[in-house]
Amino acid sequence: MKNIQIRPAEPERDFGQLAEWYSILENNTLSEQYLIDYYETRREQIIQRVAESEEGELLGFYWTQRRSTDLTNVDLFVKSEKRRQGVGTRLYEDLERSAREAQIKKLQVSFPDTNLDSRAFSEHCGFSKKWHLIQMRLNLDTFDDGPYEAVIDRLKQEGFIFTSMQELGNTEEAQRKLYALNDKTDLDTPGHDGEHNWDSFEDFQKRVCQTDWYKPDGQMIVIDSVSGDWAALSAITRYGDHAYNLHTGVDGRYRGRKLAQAVKVLALRYARDVLKVNMVHTDHNTMNHPMLAIDRKFGYVEFSGSFVLKKNLE
Repeated sequence: MKNIQIRPAEPERDFGQLAEWYSILENNTLSEQYLIDYYETRREQIIQRVAESEEGELLGFYWTQRRSTDLTNVDLFVKSEKRRQGVGTRLYEDLERSAREAQIKKLQVSFPDTNLDSRAFSEHCGFSKKWHLIQMRLNLDTFDDGPYEAVIDRLKQEGFIFTSMQELGNTEEAQRKLYALNDKTDLDTPGHDGEHNWDSFEDFQKRVCQTDWYKPDGQMIVIDSVSGDWAALSAITRYGDHAYNLHTGVDGRYRGRKLAQAVKVLALRYARDVLKVNMVHTDHNTMNHPMLAIDRKFGYVEFSGSFVLKKNLE
């Protein structure tokens, strides 16, 4: 297709269409106002462009958002009837040029594992497989947390303190410890590629603790009362009509004591009793067998999967 113009999307003019396309990408209804508000609060992290025909028709878009100094997430979409006509290639070429100008070193993209066209296009652009994620969800109406009360009581008797960031005052000191435990347990996740999710505590504080989704009372913490070390965590929040369990991790020195099960039960109770939802979503890479086993034991069911691919620009 000739005479394609690539230009920045204008919120008032274009975000209604982008919201419709994002609803398709994420299989979840997204409003125009939500996308405008999201963009305005994160504008410095985002590079976005639309492809427009000579007649002024929007053909597709790309949207990148930094996850760290080096890494940015990528979304790219082309209208189904305009695919295989060079629109996606033009968008990607502009995306990569913009990323290099912004000194971004790594690109990351994800899509449903059934979307063979997206995988073929990504690999054609030089991306390679990073993870295969399994999406899971739990109906809290049928979740029986009673059997885990004995586990929690035993761990308390052994000297473990169950608390939350809210109860700890959500202070900078507590946030630094939260960052350290998140970083350590994330890197220890089976199948992890060894890359840090955050550049520093300041980066973690900005992209986690200062976000609108961060809920201090939904950040469950387990502390060893003898040493004072933070042993485990489970973070949960709410998106729309469901909760999302963001991360559950246990320091390697404390594994084998069922801390992951105990702290995650507290997160699920919070979702049910405080967030007032009856559905919880989460995801795991296919190599994270310990957490997959726990969630299957809890009654989570798999409902879809996705591939995560990456590309180094260096």
